Amino acid sequence: MQDHDCSPLSDFIEYPPEQMRQRSEQFLADISRRHSIRKFSDKPVAREVIENCIKAAGRAPSGANHQPWHFCAIESSDVKKQIRQQAELHEQGFYSGRAGDEWLDALKPLGTDASKPYLETAPWLIAIFSQKKGGLDVKDRNTNYYVHESVGIATGFLITALHNAGLATLTHTPKPMSFLNKICQRGDNERAYMLLIAGYPAADATIPKHAQHKKPFDDICTFL
Repeated sequence: MQDHDCSPLSDFIEYPPEQMRQRSEQFLADISRRHSIRKFSDKPVAREVIENCIKAAGRAPSGANHQPWHFCAIESSDVKKQIRQQAELHEQGFYSGRAGDEWLDALKPLGTDASKPYLETAPWLIAIFSQKKGGLDVKDRNTNYYVHESVGIATGFLITALHNAGLATLTHTPKPMSFLNKICQRGDNERAYMLLIAGYPAADATIPKHAQHKKPFDDICTFL
């Protein structure tokens, strides 16, 4: 095996089996309260909370540890307005037929449409970008590996961290998303991956019944 620098694993915690079971049950119960919502309160959220959640996302594993992501945390009302205008413009074309009948039929139970007021109402938008080239140093331009998978894992970390902090979220992927590069001033090396809305739910926030149906465990898991 090739020699490489390493450090002893010193922060792993091994829990007794019963405590492990209890912790897994508690996490399941907690994450089961995570829902995508489309009505947000304008109640402010401290920047420190968002920073900590993004730092947690940055701990995600990635191909060759290149960490091929950038998170643009948006609080500015002017920037949020620009994003809403551009997103709704693209969404109008999407819902007018560009998506195709099958896709639009799949979305009907969720009640979505081209109107996205939460893009201005929610206290924070987090634009997530993937990077084609990079490395451990911001100036590196090495090939990044497993970019889509790495950024997807980091996004999952971020959603979980925000939920753990007591915030609601919504994933939003307008097609195309290239306008986010211009608004967020990100270069050609980056591609908009997802727009994450984060904040408190509005008093009249609802959850579509369709979204509450989860596949049975036996349909999503096989033990061999």
